[in-house]
Amino acid sequence: MPIHPWDAPRDDEEWRRWLAVHDFGQLAVNGPPGEPPHVQPLHFAYDAERGEAVTHLARPNPLRSAVEANPEAVLSVVDDYVHVPGPWQAEPGAPSEHGVPTSLYASVQLRCRAHVVDDPAEKAALLNRQTGHFQPEGGSARAAAGEAPYGRLLSGIRGLRLEVTGVRAKFKYAGKRSEAVRERITAGPADRNGARDAEARAHVLRRQPA
Repeated sequence: MPIHPWDAPRDDEEWRRWLAVHDFGQLAVNGPPGEPPHVQPLHFAYDAERGEAVTHLARPNPLRSAVEANPEAVLSVVDDYVHVPGPWQAEPGAPSEHGVPTSLYASVQLRCRAHVVDDPAEKAALLNRQTGHFQPEGGSARAAAGEAPYGRLLSGIRGLRLEVTGVRAKFKYAGKRSEAVRERITAGPADRNGARDAEARAHVLRRQPA
């Protein structure tokens, strides 16, 4: 993923704040020689203080054995994406049909070293961390090894701690465009009001050049 200076995060807090509320991504792990990588969509909970994300897999998932063979992985998250029609990108004085269509999006890629968690008590603690992230209001019993209602289910999963070893983040929101084009790109989504238009527009406004 190439990252131009105008698309780079302003600081680490920018991508951390975004990742805290964008917690569904794809975990990519190398497959056996001659086979393509394994890619698993999943929910995860990112912990900035510990520098890791936690998630879990069903025991039969082939990604688990792939991680055990090679723990290097990438967790990729992409959201707040929209298509920008060509006319919105046309510079003043140029024919509108000469504008180049593009995409706006936010993306964070975490390079990780995956650690498989198989101890029942550790798996229960990991699941409780995930549940605490997604259900801060509670409502579900805590997982505990050997205890109902979830203890007997722990053998059917494998926990994953994804130790973050590198981060690539990108916020592609018209950072290099002229003021006239940026104004058009902020007006267009407001009128279109499609999926993710409001989120993308907010990023364009937030990341206006100083």
